Amino acid sequence: MLISTSFLSSKNLIHDLVELDKTDTDYIHVDIMDGKFVKKKTMPFKEMRNIYKYTNKRLDVHLMVKNPKKYIEDYASLNTEYISFHIESDENIEKNLQLIKEYGIKSGLAISPDTEIKELVPYLPLLDLVLVMSVEPGAGGQDFIVKTKDKIKELKILLSEYNSDVKISVDGGVNDRTKEYCTDCDILVSGSYIINGDDLQKKIDSLR
Repeated sequence: MLISTSFLSSKNLIHDLVELDKTDTDYIHVDIMDGKFVKKKTMPFKEMRNIYKYTNKRLDVHLMVKNPKKYIEDYASLNTEYISFHIESDENIEKNLQLIKEYGIKSGLAISPDTEIKELVPYLPLLDLVLVMSVEPGAGGQDFIVKTKDKIKELKILLSEYNSDVKISVDGGVNDRTKEYCTDCDILVSGSYIINGDDLQKKIDSLR
């Protein structure tokens, strides 16, 4: 199981990034919020771009924004593996997925709890990743929505039917207990559970 660690709940960002860089977490999960798609707003890119000073880990960027296009170019300039944006966003989804790929970045679509898996079908040929939200997007520290396990299984079957090698990532309320609901996924995104622990590596090990 690959682990992508979110710092959304961090109270000491620089310290936590430096400590995460010492672990074997596979990715640093970067949550971007615009105050429109979700209520909260994260730091601007001019500050976020300095992340390279504190970690050499590849980035897994999650855009919780209404207009992904204007963020894609910025985050493609960092040490980014994946850029995912929400299927519920307002812009042309196909064009934005193609734009991500033009930068040589792997493209992903995030899907909120109330959105049906079938909505992904038209975009499967352009996807490298589906980010299944197991909480409502916009805040860290929420409880895992248990019915997400059925959504993950449904997605797994769908990808199999289309002979797709798209990766499945799950984000929200992931810990050493709720990981049992995510056995059909490829990547676990975890924030509060890891960041708020005393031993980051131990927490990461418990999720693998």
